[in-house]
Amino acid sequence: MSVLVYIPTHEGRATKVGLEVASYAATISSDNKVVALVSGDLTEDGGIGSTGVSRVLHFEANISDNSQISKLVSAAAKAEGAQTIVLSGNNEGKAIAPRVAISLNAGYVPGVTSTTGGKSFTRNVFSGKATAIVNVQADISVVTITPNSFGIKVQGDSSAIIESFSTEVGDERVTLNSFTPTSTDGSVPLPEAVRVVSAGRGLKGPENWGIVEDLAKALGATTACSRPVGDMGWRPHHEHVGQTGITIRPDLYIACGISGAIQHLAGVNQSKVIVVINTDPDAPFFKAADYGIVGDVFEVLPKLTEAIKAL
Repeated sequence: MSVLVYIPTHEGRATKVGLEVASYAATISSDNKVVALVSGDLTEDGGIGSTGVSRVLHFEANISDNSQISKLVSAAAKAEGAQTIVLSGNNEGKAIAPRVAISLNAGYVPGVTSTTGGKSFTRNVFSGKATAIVNVQADISVVTITPNSFGIKVQGDSSAIIESFSTEVGDERVTLNSFTPTSTDGSVPLPEAVRVVSAGRGLKGPENWGIVEDLAKALGATTACSRPVGDMGWRPHHEHVGQTGITIRPDLYIACGISGAIQHLAGVNQSKVIVVINTDPDAPFFKAADYGIVGDVFEVLPKLTEAIKAL
């Protein structure tokens, strides 16, 4: 099965989500016919060859407009005769994939979480309460991979062959003045984070967020918040996780002073390990927790931070 994967890059190297989709593509291709597509700056093969991808199509121009990228991916898929096109399920991928599917008259499966085989794809439904296996009837499939659901599979230190690729992508409709792959505080953005420390109204005010940031720094984690916190302006809205915010799937999620409303759980319940800290022993979040601490976040977090630093 011929597979084309679009890989985002930064400063000439594949991003974390880029390597993850490349790893997924290498896994679902039964005959190792995986071709990666990259636009903009590229240093050697950008680390893509280590995932098992043998060829990289390089579109040299830097483009950030989703409409242009969609045309680029569609053109490359047609040129390669790709049967499956794989993109990340981040904001960019969610905007590009449906356009590519329409252009190719393909079946579209968003939010794939694991391999099934052939033209079957597994994804979470009903806010993560159930799993669906989607069988694509069309000749071509376009899928997006939920970040942190598959992981990066390094298959060796080999390099991919770089081939120049050109096509007409039209004029840009939106200009991106800058791109930063990390948050403003230098941490990994939430969709890519493997460790997240989140807090809610239990922090009582934005002036108390220092203890959350201290714990996150000690863990090398990214900070997040509940919706009420974002709505009140205590934290920026891009940190809001939940059904109406960002859906995340980190290895570790620490919830501080968050009761655990169903809307919040829907965005974080696929975390591998959930730790809940709350003064209320009946808080709904404890039912979803792998580890729970009934205690005051103002007492627990500084002690937890010091213990982690000691390790």
